[in-house]
Amino acid sequence: MAGYESMERDNFILIDKPPDWTSFDVVKKVRNIGRFKKVGHAGTLDPFATGLLVLGTDACTRGLQAFSDSDKAYEGVIVFGEERDTYDVTGKPVMSTDIKNVDADLIEQKMAGLIGESEQIPPMFSAKKIDGQRLYKLARKGMVVERNPRRIYISEFNLKSVTANTADFYVACSKGTYVRSLAHDIGRMCGYGAYLKELRRVSINGYRVDDALTIDEFEHFWSALN
Repeated sequence: MAGYESMERDNFILIDKPPDWTSFDVVKKVRNIGRFKKVGHAGTLDPFATGLLVLGTDACTRGLQAFSDSDKAYEGVIVFGEERDTYDVTGKPVMSTDIKNVDADLIEQKMAGLIGESEQIPPMFSAKKIDGQRLYKLARKGMVVERNPRRIYISEFNLKSVTANTADFYVACSKGTYVRSLAHDIGRMCGYGAYLKELRRVSINGYRVDDALTIDEFEHFWSALN
């Protein structure tokens, strides 16, 4: 399996994060399995998201910054006709519209319009700090504070398929891009309202989730070595 080869070649561990695990849950599990002194990861995934986590152990954690700064690619599902406060499936509904069928051509047009360089305001439900406080903690108190936009770059944003009220997509983007904000913005642009239902990171800097190991696969592999 390619995931084993990457560990032997580059000393990085590629893990396919399961849903409902935090990125720290994965780090802790791998550290315990391998009895490593130190484990770090190159870019957090939200608990509801799945996909590629690149982990470094012990001295190799110093090489993770290159992954954190690199472009990433995702696949996901947008639900139209409803907005949520977090912009994703974990949030509370704040608005709904009655739609029977989404317009695939319109969605493709709006996605294409987001390709290139732009500025994106971090959502309130994010881990970004303002004056030393996490935004999501302020958001949970019902607070909305001013956030400075950050420059992002989207190289690809493709519509893969649609149903009556959902769209499957692929996006390749720069670090720091909030994909759930893209889903929210697409919904607003189309006049439907929308939120991100599913998100899966499929690549980071040339490494692919197809080459990653599940937690169970890594545990079995490590047990066989020891």
